[in-house]
Amino acid sequence: MNKFVLQFTCKISAVACLLLLAAAAGSAQEPKKVSKTEGINAATTKVQPEYPAIAKQLKISGEVELEALVSESGTVEKVNIVSGNPVLTRPAADAVKKWKFAPFTADGKTVKALVPLSLNFHM
Repeated sequence: MNKFVLQFTCKISAVACLLLLAAAAGSAQEPKKVSKTEGINAATTKVQPEYPAIAKQLKISGEVELEALVSESGTVEKVNIVSGNPVLTRPAADAVKKWKFAPFTADGKTVKALVPLSLNFHM
């Protein structure tokens, strides 16, 4: 009888763990995807990237495409580099990490947002 109770308890515990994991996954919402225009219009502080000296010497210019994950409070949590010359991507990402945004909303609540951005480096 003890063996049966132990097996039953283990199965109940496993089911409870799965339900908790499913609930936690359901509560983690995907960030709201916004357009470049929406993102730029919501930016309240824009730090300009530093043009790397080596890029100037080698006359490297061009566009860097990034995605910024913006928190509910409007700070940048993470920057993903989408494309661009590797010499320019790091300073672009470092600058965007310092940007501030007006909070984004969905259904009347502030939400995280994924903001596509383009930064141009020209001499």
